Amino acid sequence: MSAKSKRARPRKARVGAKVRSKQTGLKSVAHRKHGNSKQDHVLSLLRQPSGVTIENVTQVTGWQAHSVRGFFAGVVRKKLGLSLVSEKTDGERVYRITGGTAGAESAAKFSP
Repeated sequence: MSAKSKRARPRKARVGAKVRSKQTGLKSVAHRKHGNSKQDHVLSLLRQPSGVTIENVTQVTGWQAHSVRGFFAGVVRKKLGLSLVSEKTDGERVYRITGGTAGAESAAKFSP
């Protein structure tokens, strides 16, 4: 029985240490300001008046199509609050950003 209690104490200590390091790590993380990430590149493609297709984004980033759609829904629409419009042109669906809130556009520059 003493072996069980010896195992339980270090395990709790390790879990507590992990939680503490995660909490302190989140506070010390600085926002990126590089502007050369894949996300930044996709956002610049979406801001073009001609827009971009999912196939073009997959070729540029190496992402799969479902990941591109998830990026559009999760990051572009929800996190950044940008207005993403899709139109079917010549049998292909074209996506582009048609404006949005000023705060969301400035947040796009600093998104990780």
